[in-house]
Amino acid sequence: MDKKENKSSFQIDNYRFEEGEHNRQQVIWIIFPYNRQLINDLKAHVKAKWSFGKQCWYVPNSTQFRHLLHLENGSISNSALKQLTPANQAAIKRLIEHLQLKGYSPNTIRTYSQEFFQLLKAIKNNSVNGLTSEKLRSYFLYCTQTLKVSENLIHSRTNAVKFYFEQVLHRKKMFFEIPRPKKPSTLPKSINQSDLKRMFDVLDNRKHQLLLKMCYGMGLRVSELVNLKVQDIDSSSMQVLVSRSKGKKDRYVILPESVLNDLRLYYLEYKPKDYLFEGINGGQYNIRSVQLVFKSALKKAKVNKKIGVHGLRHSYATHLIEQGTDIRFVQELLGHNNIKTTMAYTRLTDQMKRKIKSPLDNL
Repeated sequence: MDKKENKSSFQIDNYRFEEGEHNRQQVIWIIFPYNRQLINDLKAHVKAKWSFGKQCWYVPNSTQFRHLLHLENGSISNSALKQLTPANQAAIKRLIEHLQLKGYSPNTIRTYSQEFFQLLKAIKNNSVNGLTSEKLRSYFLYCTQTLKVSENLIHSRTNAVKFYFEQVLHRKKMFFEIPRPKKPSTLPKSINQSDLKRMFDVLDNRKHQLLLKMCYGMGLRVSELVNLKVQDIDSSSMQVLVSRSKGKKDRYVILPESVLNDLRLYYLEYKPKDYLFEGINGGQYNIRSVQLVFKSALKKAKVNKKIGVHGLRHSYATHLIEQGTDIRFVQELLGHNNIKTTMAYTRLTDQMKRKIKSPLDNL
């Protein structure tokens, strides 16, 4: 997982790429005429998967695969841009430049440009600047009824198009008549503490074990975990600086006492130079590698849950609340702007559920 793919014989120009959604996950569709050699190259160098429903190859829309497919920083591939009229090519370029000038994160720029591109592709030879509110309403209806786009993706697509018309073209009242679907109300998924302990115990690799322990023990997003630097760890005050996290905010989190010795042993063994967790050739550890470590730990510990590495952050918040931590402190430690986001973790935690008695038991 620490090794980089050998891309020497992978010819990127033989393939065309499109952003999309598969099983409610953001993916990159890889399109090319049937050719056994192209399939073999793709499977060998990109580790693509096949969708029987879509009859197309795909990979997760992650930083690792965008780098591999030369789609970094929210850019749309040249082959995709050629599908658009010159006027609409200029429009998406203006969108990306405006997002960059306003200091939006690379992830937001990538998402907005991808979703705006879907509109430009759908309107074909029509100019996006000439679209009316009614035409846009018809487009979102098409996304919902024909394309069966999920509620979350519709919101993301609406935000991108709304940004272009209101921020780039300064049409402030463009979206007053376009309704949004209600987002599904879902509870954060978490892992109980006995399963977590079993996961940590099955990992023989010191680096992998520390990765997951710190992710859970400080409630970090995986992007924050790989962005930690050696200088951010202050063992004297038992604090860790999380720099420029979501919303470009800094915050301090508590360093768990139980990882202090692990950290020292890890430092002596791996000798990280800049980032606390580095790849085999130096530089920031890959997010995809953390996800694979987590998935492997789940499997080895026989924890049968469909949950991603972000579940460690959810577990941290849930367990803090279960042990009686004030919700305001939890909000600060997680870096939430709005207390309502943190309140989601108070909705029937496992400990609370165990205290509830069924009315049947009173009969």
